[in-house]
Parts: sequence; C-alpha cells; structure tokens
Amino acid sequence: MELGLYTFADVDPNAADKGREGERRLKELLEEIELADQVGLDVFGLGEHHRPDYAASAPAVVLAAAAARTKTIRLSSAVTVLSSDDPVRVFQQFSTVDLISGGRAEIMAGRGSFIESFPLFGYALDDYDKLFEEKLDLLLALNESETVSWNGTTRAPLPGLGVYPRPVHGRLPIWIAVGGTPQSVARAGAYGLPLALAIIGGTPARYAPLFDLYREAARRAGQDAAGLKTSINVHGFIADTTQEAADTFYGPQAAVMNRIGGERGWGPTSRAQFDQSIGPEGHLFLGDPETVARKIVAHQRIFRNDRFLLQMAIGLMPHDRLLRGIELYGTKVAPLVREMLAEEKSAEAPASA
Repeated sequence: MELGLYTFADVDPNAADKGREGERRLKELLEEIELADQVGLDVFGLGEHHRPDYAASAPAVVLAAAAARTKTIRLSSAVTVLSSDDPVRVFQQFSTVDLISGGRAEIMAGRGSFIESFPLFGYALDDYDKLFEEKLDLLLALNESETVSWNGTTRAPLPGLGVYPRPVHGRLPIWIAVGGTPQSVARAGAYGLPLALAIIGGTPARYAPLFDLYREAARRAGQDAAGLKTSINVHGFIADTTQEAADTFYGPQAAVMNRIGGERGWGPTSRAQFDQSIGPEGHLFLGDPETVARKIVAHQRIFRNDRFLLQMAIGLMPHDRLLRGIELYGTKVAPLVREMLAEEKSAEAPASA
C-alpha cells in the first residue's frame, strides 16, 4: 500500500500582506515535500483551490518546483478541478511535471468541493455535471493518443491535432477523486480509473460500500477489476505522543472546519467531538506513530485500499510540527504499516504442501 500526504497549502485569509503570506507558505510547502521524499513516503498531493485561505491555485507549478527538489516521491494533484479547466492545458502542464520529475507525475481529477473556479473562469454551475463528463472524456483521449479528434459542447473541437509534450512513459496515471457521491463512484468504475475517496467526517467504515459499488461498476463495464486501484484520503496528524498530536492539530483544523461550516450551514465543532473522532472508529487518523499505524492497517482491512493519503497541513499548522509529523510518518508509521501488512499477508497465505 502506498502511503502519502496531501494538502491545499493553507494560508491566513486575513493576512494584511497576502503576497508575503503566500510566499511563506509555498516556501514551507516545498520543504515539506522534500522531506516527505527523503523519509521514503510514496505520494504527495496538492489540491487546487481559488480562495483566500489557500495558496495552491496552480498545483502543477508548485509540483514542478517540487519535482526538481525530489527523487522518488510521486507528485499528484489532489485535486485538479477539471470542470473549470481546459483538459489540453491540464495534460500539457502535468506532462511537463512528468518530464521534470522523470515520470513521477499524476493527475487526480475531480469536480471540486468549492465553486469559486466556475464564475472565475466563466462557467455556469448549471453545467456542473456535463462539464466534468465531457472534459474527462477529452483528458482520457489526450492521454491515450498523441493526435486527437474530439467534439463536444463545452469547448472548441480538436480536429486531429497533436498535443505535446508527451509523458515519460507514454501516459499519465489519472485518478478520479470523489467525496462520496455514488454516481461519481460508479462512473470511475465504468471508466476503469483509480478511485480516491475523501473521508472527512463520520465513521469511515460506512463508506466501504462505495468501493464495492466501484468494483461492481467496473465489472459490469468489462473493466479489469483486479487492476483497479483505490485510495482513502483523510485528515489527521502524527506526533511523538497522541496528546501532543491532538493538542497541535485541534486548533488549526477546527478553525478551518468552522469557517467552511459557517459557509455551508454546519454547526460548530467542539473539542469533545474532536476527541471522539480520534478514536478507533473515528474519521481522524491522529496520534503517536503506533496508534496511527494500527488505525491505517485496520481500515485497510475494511477498504482493501491500495493507497492512503493523510492531510496533516490543515489551517495554520506550525511548520516545525509539520516537519516532525512528516518525519515520524516516513520513519516510524510507514515501516510499522508495511510490517503489519506483510505479517497479515503471510498469515493468510496457504501453507505449502
């Protein structure tokens, strides 16, 4: 199972000097990605947003900078808001990241959890579903062939045009990211694309039937279900002790969830709710290395997921604590997870004759 991180590059939306605030965060972010690579994590994802509280409106640019400073870690969007972007430019940008990184780029495409990009780039929310479906179709066509003929209603046609540059290995890995909508899950399965499921509330186990739906949709569409990949993307934090992890993470995470909750009509969170969410069945993967490792493995039994991505950098997290958390993730949590999974696989293997 691949283990990694993702973030949206949170900044202070009330900073007086937004330029300096963005500069600070992106400098720290590159240090975090570089450390994640050095400690052996598999993936780093950066999500696209167009709000004053996030600095990552152009993930491919940041990932290209990270590509030049890293050696082995995969560099992914998390997500690319494909509905409000041009698939040709998305493909070109991530192919460029792929070339700089030596074949480590991938795209995680989604419809996005916020709507700011639609009016910003002149798209109507009434076309929310059609935009994603058509643009995904074009992105996949671009990935399959150097020369593409395509017609749709959401952008100008491509009359047999070549699109360059091409990725190192010919194609880019393209994942579909969803927030729990069954129709989106089934669509990913029908296309035979890897699926990333965001779990940011409730009891994670209740989302497991969505992966069953995904695999069934793939089977019905004639896709090779054995080759499909799945990921769960969650919130959490790692520190030397569980108490330290909780005390460090609660304030910044609660500020973000309350700010977004105020926009969407959610009630405010509390420390009591937070503490309940860090338990074995809660949605936060938080604690000392062994606690987090055991929770990752326990949920891998439920989801059978191939990838696990953790969002630790939520809100105004102290940079030094994030660096320590990344260090523990790579040097303590990852080896424990791999050891426990290997032991389980060995125990399940049939005895030799």
